[in-house]
Amino acid sequence: MNRYRWRTFALEMVMIAAAVVVAFPVYVLVNLAIRPPSDNSSPIRPTVRPTLDNFTQAWQEGGLGGALVNSVLVTAGSVLIVLAVSSLAAYPIARATARWSRGMFLLIMLGLILPFQLAALPLYQTMRDLGLLGTVWALILFYSGLQVPFTTFLYIGFIRALPRDFEDAALIDGCRPLEAFRYIVFPMLKPITVTALVLNAIAVWNDFFTPLLYLSGSDQQTVPVALAGFVGQFVSDWNLIFAALVISIVPILAVYFALQRSIINGFAGGLKG
Repeated sequence: MNRYRWRTFALEMVMIAAAVVVAFPVYVLVNLAIRPPSDNSSPIRPTVRPTLDNFTQAWQEGGLGGALVNSVLVTAGSVLIVLAVSSLAAYPIARATARWSRGMFLLIMLGLILPFQLAALPLYQTMRDLGLLGTVWALILFYSGLQVPFTTFLYIGFIRALPRDFEDAALIDGCRPLEAFRYIVFPMLKPITVTALVLNAIAVWNDFFTPLLYLSGSDQQTVPVALAGFVGQFVSDWNLIFAALVISIVPILAVYFALQRSIINGFAGGLKG
């Protein structure tokens, strides 16, 4: 058995310190969310009389119910389209040996480099001409195009690290390339698919600028826009703000914890390709 040495102790202390640094803001967030508005003590001090009234008031006054529904629809719709398009685009690029494959890969990389703000005005005009302003479809269409380059890049790296034996055997047995991808390759892409799912979901869920731009003037809003409504111009009820933040975090945090093992496998196996 390995001895317990001073290096092991030092490593444990560093890990504990890192855990404290990460957990401290979460503690302050939850502590203020359950604190009565009349309690003006330090945010670090534990709440003596915790209450759940802040969550109820934030839900009723902030319109978080409708905002959560819109955010779920936008996030789920965008992520599903992105995963389908990116995986199908990455497969031929990763497997082909022709020059066009490298050219397409470089073109996708260009989509990662160029900031989307350059096309903000033309995209807004296009959504207006299509009659999609003020609807969640504008956000789904926007995110579906924005996240494809990054997700395709992840898929390409993972597919290149996969052995070709299984799909070659399927092609010899008479499968078409699309069938080989659907039944052989795509099931093996589960780790990177889950990783891309969570990364894209977090990016779409937390975006504030795009929903504010495309849903402005309508009664539709997403969670970040609804949270911004809690901060008044002169008065800010921080207990309600932190309670609303906790409510907004719970759905995406639950998805992450449910899929964390596959996420770790995706980072460990796919991103090094």
